[in-house]
Amino acid sequence: MKRPVALITGATSGLGAEFAQQLGRSRHDLVLVARDVERLEAKAVRLRSDFGVAVEVLPADLTTDHGVAAVSARLTDPVQPVSVLVNNAGFSLVKAFEKNTVEDEVAHLRILARTPMELMHAVLPGMLVRGHGRIINVSSVSAFIPRGSYGAAKAWVTSFSRSANLRYGPQGVKVTAVCPGFVHTEFHQRMGADTGGVKPWMWLNAEPVVREGLTDNAAGKAVSIPSKRYTVLMALSRLVPDKVAAAVGNRGR
Repeated sequence: MKRPVALITGATSGLGAEFAQQLGRSRHDLVLVARDVERLEAKAVRLRSDFGVAVEVLPADLTTDHGVAAVSARLTDPVQPVSVLVNNAGFSLVKAFEKNTVEDEVAHLRILARTPMELMHAVLPGMLVRGHGRIINVSSVSAFIPRGSYGAAKAWVTSFSRSANLRYGPQGVKVTAVCPGFVHTEFHQRMGADTGGVKPWMWLNAEPVVREGLTDNAAGKAVSIPSKRYTVLMALSRLVPDKVAAAVGNRGR
């Protein structure tokens, strides 16, 4: 029997690389999507060697129509259908909204919200015909607190994931928004953020974040908040003033 195929965006580092690792370990063939061809090829070699699975590389800039079209074409391939879609690619802007160019904000909104929507729209019809599929949208606890345009985009992703899971879960397609807090990855370094104000206990490791996200998705949960500490924090955030919640969320900028 053919192994299931998982397509992961932003697959060369951080949570995307960890999703590739864990899905490869669980005997999924993989399609890795990112912009950096050399890192994609290096990651593919390691995964093939470690797990004996087939690994495709698909270089694409998901802030562009051309890049999204290339990935959408792979998602709609009926010969090698994709069973698992992980929308992980993304970045954040370190400066306040009014200090960014509108072009930067548009690219930011595109990669965080429009691109996942387009890729979901591409993969869903085939999954529904087959009667099974899994979609994981990497969101953030920023979806639940005032956190500028980043939090607003992640709120959209989380809300849409909840709606999609309600609609498509009974048809065999499970949709989950995975909403971690601060995670030890390249994310903050690449955005040039100062993480000195982030308390040590607020940091999570990628491995348990991904493991919990995959487990919650398999269980049909629409929202996954990895770790008990962040589950408690998000519950408390509903009880404190927005100004307080925003102050916590804006650490690491």
